[in-house]
Amino acid sequence: MAKDASGGYRDFPGRRWLVVVLRAGHIAGVVGVGAGLLAPPGGAAVGFVWLMVASGLAMAALDAWSNPVWLQEYAGLSLLAKFALLGWFLADESARPMLFWSILVFSVIFAHAPASFRHRRLGR
Repeated sequence: MAKDASGGYRDFPGRRWLVVVLRAGHIAGVVGVGAGLLAPPGGAAVGFVWLMVASGLAMAALDAWSNPVWLQEYAGLSLLAKFALLGWFLADESARPMLFWSILVFSVIFAHAPASFRHRRLGR
């Protein structure tokens, strides 16, 4: 987390638990979208897409708020790349299975990469 103008970290009571709940919702959305890709047409994947996107955006907003330089770090930049891939996912139905797995693997790599890599700024 980044320090605010007073030199402290930006946080609020309950933030950690909020992120845990959002993460759980996000994972449920991802699993639902994956299941929808494997299900016959007309499945309930649309609701899972909204759950996945809404929880992901909420987590990103919290990260950007708590660490104002986050979008300059590899972690934040990877999210912008993921948004581009999600746009492709939504626009190209034939590519969805490949994109689903690509986005999933890409996300796991960035989520579990060492902090020294994720929080490195571009060009440093």
